[in-house]
Amino acid sequence: MIPVPLGIVHPGEMGAAVGAALSRTGKRVLWASEGRSSESAERAAAAGMEDVERLSVLAREAGTVVSICPPHAAVSVAEAVAEAARGRTGWAYLDANAISPTTASEVAGIVEAAGAWYVDGGIIGPPPHRPGTTRLYLSGTHALDATTSLATLEMEIHVVGEEAFAASALKLSYAAWTKGSAALLLTSRAAAARAGVEQALLQEWAASQPDLAARCEQAQTAAVEKGWRWAGEMDEIAVMMTTLGLPPGFHQAAASVFGDEG
Repeated sequence: MIPVPLGIVHPGEMGAAVGAALSRTGKRVLWASEGRSSESAERAAAAGMEDVERLSVLAREAGTVVSICPPHAAVSVAEAVAEAARGRTGWAYLDANAISPTTASEVAGIVEAAGAWYVDGGIIGPPPHRPGTTRLYLSGTHALDATTSLATLEMEIHVVGEEAFAASALKLSYAAWTKGSAALLLTSRAAAARAGVEQALLQEWAASQPDLAARCEQAQTAAVEKGWRWAGEMDEIAVMMTTLGLPPGFHQAAASVFGDEG
């Protein structure tokens, strides 16, 4: 079992929901309000998380630090936690962000140099408000130890294996289709609109692909709300594709689409 209490950096929509699920199991869940927004404070309070105010306190008191942040911030968050925790031993750092195995390796090096055990993670599904919707995938030599500490009714835990960064690879492989195809759908409709044939396209969709119009509307709404974060995720997927010898261009283009929408 990885050590408790748990600390979450930082409680956005997903982080606060994970914190609430963990709090409901009776675990002590910490967060640090210094430099964070009033919206974060409201989410954390509603989730039953304990405010220790400063990251330096969280890094000393949390047996396990869970990083749930936008992909572009994963390295800087790891650096900040590692600096605050330097000199400690016997603590764990779980990165549950949508980052490539290459970036995950960088994060692991940072926190391991500060005395932590690294656990690789990836969350698939929405914020865990009810059972059956959300899965946390873990990998690495300490992944099995983490399952008991992180288990909740609302979030299933699955161990991918002992390979260090398999959970990150799985998360991005999944998002490569779900979010990548959303970007392609938005681009298809945008092309039709610019070419003056949008209504004709919608009529053809209704005849031959009747689910696409609704999917496109859903993709548009999600992209407006989350595009700034999804762009970073697409960049991370492109990095993974390059590393694996696969074409990165699909997801470089998707990053551009979401960057324009967000």
